Amino acid sequence: MLLGRRVPALEKVYDAIVAGGAPEPAIYPVNLEGATPRDYDTLADVIERELGGLDGIVHAAAHFHALTPLELHKPEEWLRGLQVNLTAPFLLTQACMPLLKARADSAVVFVLDDPQRLARAHWGAYGVAKAGLERFAAILHEETDRSPLRVHALLPAPMRTTLRRMAYFGEDTQKHPHPAAVAPAVVYLLSRDGAAARGHVLDLRQA
Repeated sequence: MLLGRRVPALEKVYDAIVAGGAPEPAIYPVNLEGATPRDYDTLADVIERELGGLDGIVHAAAHFHALTPLELHKPEEWLRGLQVNLTAPFLLTQACMPLLKARADSAVVFVLDDPQRLARAHWGAYGVAKAGLERFAAILHEETDRSPLRVHALLPAPMRTTLRRMAYFGEDTQKHPHPAAVAPAVVYLLSRDGAAARGHVLDLRQA
């Protein structure tokens, strides 16, 4: 199931999945900024009713406004960054925990960002939220280590993304790989083979 706010973007991913011969995915529009706990509970009910269960979640959505000093950070943008980058993954994971634990093997994958870079000046709510997401993944692993649910964290190398262009507007982002290059690592972590990486950060910067 593909979740996101922009349906045209989800449809592009849908088309790519179908063109690759994979099973046809479902599209479920959701605004991570405004979704409530009840919205996520409804989503979990839809997944169980329409799909029969859930084998994994990949938390790859991100919101970044601009490099901004904390003194000038607009409160509404701070709240938006924390909501999309940290609170939404928590709410979605929590709502889906019963479905994930009902499987003999399941996985949650958190996509991180360079922690050393995000600890520097001007990364604001995005940097704080990504640090929180890494801690969330670590705590969730400690709480589920003896269950069928595996928790993974993935740290990609620099990619050719809109977020990267916004943060490094003077950089030639074309020199970086397309985000699709990370897909094999995501598939690995979702699969049973990924059990060896359970509870660890798979750092693709070292690949």
